[in-house]
Amino acid sequence: MESLLLSAHVVAGILFVGPVAVATSLFPRYAPVTVSLGGPQRDERSLDTARVLHRITRVYGLLAIAVPVVGLVLASLQGRTSEVWVVVAMVLTAVAGGLLALQVAPLQGEALTAPDDGARLRRLGMMTGLFNVLWVVVVVLMIVRPGSSYA
Repeated sequence: MESLLLSAHVVAGILFVGPVAVATSLFPRYAPVTVSLGGPQRDERSLDTARVLHRITRVYGLLAIAVPVVGLVLASLQGRTSEVWVVVAMVLTAVAGGLLALQVAPLQGEALTAPDDGARLRRLGMMTGLFNVLWVVVVVLMIVRPGSSYA
């Protein structure tokens, strides 16, 4: 059972979190901005691409909830829920999920409905970078397992 849960946890991370990380990173490049003289121009294809990336962010972001749920079940079965690295990983996962739900996805939606001069996209880029760094730290914790009672 543990092998099945671990496999589901890893596969869900790859299939659901991976696309969100890529879509959120690419979104600012394709999001519309207000065009000033000599400023960047966005064509309709770029806007369509931005819409698709926003949809991927929302849908796969919801599907990615499976990753911490399966991870928590697995940690519970293994008796690891009180280990520091698991607790830290869960907290960072919650922060990343909150960031995605409360900052990244809404900022993407705003960028699609009301383009600005790019200030929102710079903020979105910063939030996306933080989101991705949090996931990298979680993955490192899963591999290194500092202070783990199991080898």
